[in-house]
Parts: sequence; structure tokens; C-alpha cells
Amino acid sequence: MRANQSERLRRSEEFEVAQNRLRANQIETMIAEFDRICIDLGHQIEAEETRVRIYDPTHFAYPTYAKAARERRVKVQRSAEGLRNELDRLGSRRPELPVGNLLPSAQTAGSPAR
Repeated sequence: MRANQSERLRRSEEFEVAQNRLRANQIETMIAEFDRICIDLGHQIEAEETRVRIYDPTHFAYPTYAKAARERRVKVQRSAEGLRNELDRLGSRRPELPVGNLLPSAQTAGSPAR
């Protein structure tokens, strides 16, 4: 009976580790996507400011599109930061399995190809 119980506990822990790895991978992917969105929004803001030649967001004629893109970029950055915090919490649940060691391939997947 004890062997069954310990086997169930081991399987449960393995399942939890696998779920944490999956969740960490999903979070890392979402963070990378949010970072790309922020960069793209930055380029769009820059292009719009250059087009109208107004770079001051407080100027009365500052483009509405650039203002909306700035707000969206701030919100996306906040979301990415929240996900980074969640990833840190996920890694701290199992100190013997830090998040950085869970998915070494996910860290390199977001980096640009050389």
C-alpha cells in the first residue's frame, strides 16, 4: 500500500513539474510577443510623429493615432511586466527547478537569428 501511495505522490509531482514547464513556456512566448508588439508600436508612433512633424504628446495638434498607440504600448508593457512577475512566482514555487533551467530552448527561441 505504501508503494502505491509513494508512486502516486511521485507521479503527481512529475505532473506538476510538467505543468509548470508548460505554463512557463507559454508565459515566455507571450512575453516575447508583447515585447515585439511594443517595438512595432514604437515604430508606428515614430512614423506618425515624423509624418506630421509634431513630437510633443502635449501639443494640441499631436496625432490621435500616435496618442492611442502610446497608450496601447504602455498597457502592453504593463501586461508583459505582470507576466514576468508571474514567471518569477512560478519559478519560486519549486526552488530546485528554477524557471531558467526549465526551458533553455524558450530563452533562445525569442532571440533573433544571426
